[in-house]
Amino acid sequence: MTRDGYTREAFKHWNSGDDPADGCSIRSEVLIHEVVEPPAVGPRCRLTGGSWWSYYDQIMVTSASGLDIDHMVPLAEAWDSGASAWTVQRREAYANDQGAETSLVAVTARSNRSKADQDPAQWMPPAAEVHCRYAAEWTGTKLRWNLTVHSTEHAALNDLASVCPDQTVTYTPVT
Repeated sequence: MTRDGYTREAFKHWNSGDDPADGCSIRSEVLIHEVVEPPAVGPRCRLTGGSWWSYYDQIMVTSASGLDIDHMVPLAEAWDSGASAWTVQRREAYANDQGAETSLVAVTARSNRSKADQDPAQWMPPAAEVHCRYAAEWTGTKLRWNLTVHSTEHAALNDLASVCPDQTVTYTPVT
């Protein structure tokens, strides 16, 4: 597998979101959507207070600055799996996907950075009790965007599926 030509800049992300007039970027919109206890939303969508549940590591976070917005399938992995052939517009749509709640996830900065650009063969969330959910959301994101799966990733997902008989993969394909 090669990352020839990949840069994060190939995926314009954190654009102005669903309502450009509200001043909220996609990052802020995901935080507002996933909030447990609502923050105050100030000028230019500045978030103060609030709390969020980071499902990867089962930690409550009380500051938006302690969270990263994780691309369920990291940008580099998406690139390797077919996004390298996409248009600039499709890559931007992927990087800012709010059409599926599982595409972008608010998680602790620590868990997101430990994941980096790894797939489920290389990384799983620290909280073992969420592995089935994570595998289903990963698979759903790959299917939603018609991204390929390489052999070691496929084997890891199959292994997870065998221990997750009650987990369902749901997705709506992007047109």
